[in-house]
Amino acid sequence: MSSPSNVPAVAVRDVGFAYRPGAWVLRHCTFEVASGHVFAVLGPNGRGKTTLLKLIAGSLAPGEGEVRRSRAAAFLPQSLAVPFGYSVFDMVLMGRARHVRTLAVPSRADEAIARDAIGRLNLSALTSRSFDRLSGGEQRLVLFARALAAQADILVLDEPASGLDLKNQGIVLRWIRRLAGDGMTVIFTTHQPQHADLVADEALLMFEGNRSVAGPAGDTLTESHLRELFEVELRRVAVGDDQRRMNAIVPIWPV
Repeated sequence: MSSPSNVPAVAVRDVGFAYRPGAWVLRHCTFEVASGHVFAVLGPNGRGKTTLLKLIAGSLAPGEGEVRRSRAAAFLPQSLAVPFGYSVFDMVLMGRARHVRTLAVPSRADEAIARDAIGRLNLSALTSRSFDRLSGGEQRLVLFARALAAQADILVLDEPASGLDLKNQGIVLRWIRRLAGDGMTVIFTTHQPQHADLVADEALLMFEGNRSVAGPAGDTLTESHLRELFEVELRRVAVGDDQRRMNAIVPIWPV
């Protein structure tokens, strides 16, 4: 899956995008993502995070600058409008579309890969259920399974843990880290600094005024950066015991 070590999986060079002339959603955005790394994108609503992911995945073209991908990318949106009552299995099987020849039907191998992705996320009990009858959280997990079934080298995820309970947030985060360990490059957006801190190798912070900061997670996910980004007081605190001690990022809300 991985590309040569000296070739980044994704390179974003001074990228800007506007849905209408002069109204820049983002601008002067520059960073690289190494193959096999997890890259988190953080920022408040309206800073262009989803637009950036679409540029990376190739569904949008930059208005200025360039985006380069070394391999194929699969994109997982925050939500997906489905006009028909497709089953969970059919939804996940659609992730195999780029591997199926024009006018051909999915093979038994494609079906086996879809079932494996469903099983990985513990969704086997939902296989025959209609996607549009699932809860929002269940739909998020099904879309994540669909992204896994695509077997792309670069996985682009828009808030993959949004709408999930704590247990399923943990499942998604573990899979993100595990996929990177297998050589996949994962880029995801999140409003949760703790999620980025747990699994990301690098991070991009999208500040007001089209200013951004990118770099190793330890250098970017600092108290001062996050305080400025979200306009909320945050603290790093040590949790756990001597056998398993780690840091957590905790917001301080005045009540």
